[in-house]
Amino acid sequence: MGSLARPVGPGSGLGSRPPPLAPLRLLVLLLLVAPGARAAGYKTCPEVKPGMLNVHLVAHTHDDVGWLKTVDQYFYGIHNDIQHAGVQYILDSVLEALRAEPSRRFVYVEMAFFSRWWHQQSNATQEAVRALVHQGRLEFANGGWVMNDEAATHYGAIIDQMTLGLRFLRETFGDEGRPLVAWHIDPFGHSREQASLFAQMGFDGFFFGRLDYQDKVTRKEHREMEQIWRASASLKPPAADLFTGALPNMYNPPESLCWDSGCSDSPIVEDPRSPEYNAKDVVTYFLKLSDIQRQSYRTNHTVMTMGSDFQYENANMWFKNLDKLIRLVNAQQASGSLVNVLYSTPACYLWELYKSNLTWSVKLDDFFPYADGPHKFWTGYFTSRAALKRYERHSYNFLQVCNQLEALVGPAASQGPYGSGASASLNEAMAVLQHHDAVSGTSKQHVANDYARQLAEGWGPCEVLLSNALARLSGSKKDFTFCRELNISLCPFTQGAHSFEVTVYNPLGRKVERMVRLPVSKEAFLVKGPDGAVVPNNFLSFVSEVVPNPSSEQLELLFPATVPALGFSVYSVSRVSPRRPTSLRRRPRAQEAESLELTIQNEYLQARFDPDTGLLMEVNNLEEGLQLAVRQAFFWYNASMGDGLSSQASGAYIFRPYRQEPMILSRWVQPRLVKTSLVQEVHQNFSAWCSQVIRLYRGRRQLEFEWTVGPIPVGDNWGKEVVSRFDAALDTKGLFYTDSNGREILERRRDYRPTWKLNQTEPVAGNYYPVNSRIYIKDSEMQLTVLTDRSQGGSSIRDGSIELMVHRRLLKDDGRGVGEPLQEDLPGRWVRGRHLLLLNKLKTAAAAHRLQAQEEVLAPQLVLASGDGTPYRPSVAPSKQFSGLRWELPPSVHLLSLTHWGPGMVLLRLEHQFAVGEDSGRNLSAPVTVDLTDLFSTLTITQLEETTLAANQLRARASRLYWTPGTGPAAAPLQPPRLNPAAITLMPMEIRTFLAKVQWKGGS
Repeated sequence: MGSLARPVGPGSGLGSRPPPLAPLRLLVLLLLVAPGARAAGYKTCPEVKPGMLNVHLVAHTHDDVGWLKTVDQYFYGIHNDIQHAGVQYILDSVLEALRAEPSRRFVYVEMAFFSRWWHQQSNATQEAVRALVHQGRLEFANGGWVMNDEAATHYGAIIDQMTLGLRFLRETFGDEGRPLVAWHIDPFGHSREQASLFAQMGFDGFFFGRLDYQDKVTRKEHREMEQIWRASASLKPPAADLFTGALPNMYNPPESLCWDSGCSDSPIVEDPRSPEYNAKDVVTYFLKLSDIQRQSYRTNHTVMTMGSDFQYENANMWFKNLDKLIRLVNAQQASGSLVNVLYSTPACYLWELYKSNLTWSVKLDDFFPYADGPHKFWTGYFTSRAALKRYERHSYNFLQVCNQLEALVGPAASQGPYGSGASASLNEAMAVLQHHDAVSGTSKQHVANDYARQLAEGWGPCEVLLSNALARLSGSKKDFTFCRELNISLCPFTQGAHSFEVTVYNPLGRKVERMVRLPVSKEAFLVKGPDGAVVPNNFLSFVSEVVPNPSSEQLELLFPATVPALGFSVYSVSRVSPRRPTSLRRRPRAQEAESLELTIQNEYLQARFDPDTGLLMEVNNLEEGLQLAVRQAFFWYNASMGDGLSSQASGAYIFRPYRQEPMILSRWVQPRLVKTSLVQEVHQNFSAWCSQVIRLYRGRRQLEFEWTVGPIPVGDNWGKEVVSRFDAALDTKGLFYTDSNGREILERRRDYRPTWKLNQTEPVAGNYYPVNSRIYIKDSEMQLTVLTDRSQGGSSIRDGSIELMVHRRLLKDDGRGVGEPLQEDLPGRWVRGRHLLLLNKLKTAAAAHRLQAQEEVLAPQLVLASGDGTPYRPSVAPSKQFSGLRWELPPSVHLLSLTHWGPGMVLLRLEHQFAVGEDSGRNLSAPVTVDLTDLFSTLTITQLEETTLAANQLRARASRLYWTPGTGPAAAPLQPPRLNPAAITLMPMEIRTFLAKVQWKGGS
């Protein structure tokens, strides 16, 4: 943490209370809010009393968008035997209670629920809600579709779900409904990138609930529960600066002051004649509690969250007691009390902190990992439900393809020869999946199944949209087919067809080359490219570990595809006479192994394997002249079920191994070496439930590890947490590096926290961090990077080592509310995934991992078809290649979003995908300028407006509260650049968002 910052002059706290702000000083302070109208968002805040301790009571409900019950079960109040919760009744009850008493205020967060409730209301009810919003008595905090997880979420998906929720609020309530405060009261740790995104969305502040127990003690002692979070090492302050506060009681009410129907605390009884009279004791207790709480904060304002999970179904119970509490406590002011209690909101509390005009300490790192006690690290959920995590990431990829084609083609994509297509259903499903109990893997099993159902149902309308769009762009109507199970090499269409076409769509703004793999029958094929030229291909045999009762031999067709930027290439495939690849099987006998050279190699990389064990032992970068001893194998931790040190078990949330040293799954494997002209592979079987293919494609600079794990056996009554570990001859000095939500990189140091002294109770689990897309280690010369295909937990437990947890199956619940062990239903017990290993010199490493990581997240989409089809328009010749861009984007520029926004409008986001200092000898960290005037081939931009990141404010009119940091140079509020569509300049790590009016070409 930054050096301790104290306010200048008297009044560092309530012990010596600051005097009321003089009128002139207050005027100057308000003028700092540029433009001056910015303060208008706080104009409805209640009056406070200077010179007193103002206790802001925040009435709220925390409504999980799925956890113990499904989204629909929570909304409608179904299965109350699992958990009593009905969101529709909460909102009904709160509305009635707010209308009954004009001083009352309430905060709501989850738009997935609120929007559903809103659309079911009468016009009269909607007008009543609008009046409450106008009065500031119903305040929206955060405003995303969900309160997203911060560990397992990709930044693109976070932006999408926030945009969805904030757009609903703007279209429903105008600027009065725009949240001023980010509110993440339940996520299990907090990422730096999340704070950066919130700042770029225009939030004035951020409050969260969960804070590591050791960190919280330190912060309370130093009165640093509130500070400025400088959330980017690349963006110029204060672009990513965000005032951040840790709430005093997570998000629950103070002990003994919960007046919900689900609580057992006594209501306030004012009648002194009643034997249950307790009003005086409640007031005394509250005054004492307020005094204790204010000692950890720096102003004469403190906040108390009055609500919790699914509370306020009977809002009258809560508000009736809060009315009494406010009246009784404030009555004590006549007897000299200096405590003032009021209904408030997160934004109104923030406004009072801002007006205190203090300087604040600065935080530069993040809040991972989170522990709520000794031996209780919430690092298991980084990997929990690995199959669902992959399905979510794969669906993000597909949604971006769907969004792009909807924007590129226009109305003809939504309504066409294949019916009505839309991206909305998948967009909402993906937004739900970002919830902190969804992609995190911390829900009950039936809820996880429902999350997967929502994704699957969202794919259907997008497949129709893709069919309409591809027919339009290619000029040919075909019988398009989508194979959703290619990850397990299953596609009945290609396995039964004699000939077919493969349309490969590339969602990146630059050309890509990709190996296409398709399951086929026992025949060889002739492949032709878009120009009719023959394309080299191979076919490979394999035995499926995840397809029930596979045939003795299955085959995959392999061929290289080159696809233009934001476009597609069509490849035709037809059967010819069969042929076989060279295949060599070794036996596990040393003398035979001596004569067998286990090496795979292409133009750029070489991987050597130990002839005695069959395991990887060395990687060479032939292009850069690097050689590194690297050993890779699978290990498993025996999951703790509690011991003498702690009863804490490993579960959906918690990772706690019984022993700190994992057990190796197998010290040797029986490999099978396969070499063709396009790929070289080593197949390894570690056990009956763990296998791997290490492959090197022609022309690729990455070594691929495709692993299949499961079902993890638990017949020995041992829960198991399986890791893939890479051990390299690198002197890493306790350091390793992980990404933050797939974007900026943070340095990690083993057994260390940058802002407080760690008492490490779990040497393994306490060093695990979320790995959203990559983890790497380095020495003074080279860097070893591993890219992931989903979010996983990872670490470097010893120097030179990288480990990633790929799967876990547990036998005991960890006591955090789910109430069932992480066993996984049958589909989720098998997990297949990919790691990509990169070895580079330090100066080239960033270019390698940045560009490849984006290619993994936004991989090409395959669409299949039989026959040549019929013309889309008789006068237009079919096309087998298309690009939505007239020229490629520079390598440092990523097209983050291209989305249909409404009639004649699209949403466009461009980002600089390199950080400061990542030049890689190619000037990739320099500012870069893009011309948008004629960039797209299918549409013309006729008007362009720049917005904040979530597209709910025009950037030219947006402003945020400016907070004064106690360390580093004071930075003035940044002025938006002049908008010139012909010269859009991006600084390192900058994202710029635009709403564009467009005209589609060709009458679309």
